[in-house]
Amino acid sequence: MTESFTDTPLLTERFDAALHFATRHHARQLRKGTPVPYTAHLLAAASLVLEMHGDEDEAIAALLHDVVEDGGGREALAQIEEAFGPAVAAIVLDNSDAVDPADRDRPWYQRKKAYVDAFPRKSPAALRVSLADKVHNARSILLDYRTHGDALWARFRQGQGIATRIYYRELAAAFERERGRLGEAAEPYVDELRRVVDQITALAEERQGPDQRLLFDDAAP
Repeated sequence: MTESFTDTPLLTERFDAALHFATRHHARQLRKGTPVPYTAHLLAAASLVLEMHGDEDEAIAALLHDVVEDGGGREALAQIEEAFGPAVAAIVLDNSDAVDPADRDRPWYQRKKAYVDAFPRKSPAALRVSLADKVHNARSILLDYRTHGDALWARFRQGQGIATRIYYRELAAAFERERGRLGEAAEPYVDELRRVVDQITALAEERQGPDQRLLFDDAAP
């Protein structure tokens, strides 16, 4: 099969600049519990967004989606808006559950529940970036769970991992509720997230027994 080409490049120097911005911000950061540079996750998320037929703004936002939450805060958000425009900044903001220092002091459960509860108010673009982020994270969790067993959960500082599994079950359900807004090319990834999350749950049941709590309402402190 011959290669396909476009008359106009879909990714421009803006994408190149965003990649440099992201790699410099996360230069010393590694994936939790691994020697893998954090940039690997950002590239994977951008790749998945493009596979969902997201545009360049969405691909750029995927590269930058953790900059604000991982310490950049409002200053980084302003830099992103100046360099890449308000559409990119809005997507990044919608994908950040901690923007101000006070946000980081909120309990993990409250931040994650608020993130999921906001799905109906998020734009389709923001949802696609979020879906790409969560699909890649879930795939990584499943692979590492198969490889390392329950020792994996120590990375998340949450005992036997029930809080993480609850969060991803909530995410899968939230994306399913919004699937009609994500676009046809993104819908297979909604199904992929559900499959991966169900496999994580099934593997945990084999190793630990059934989770006693399934969703946030069951886990509220």
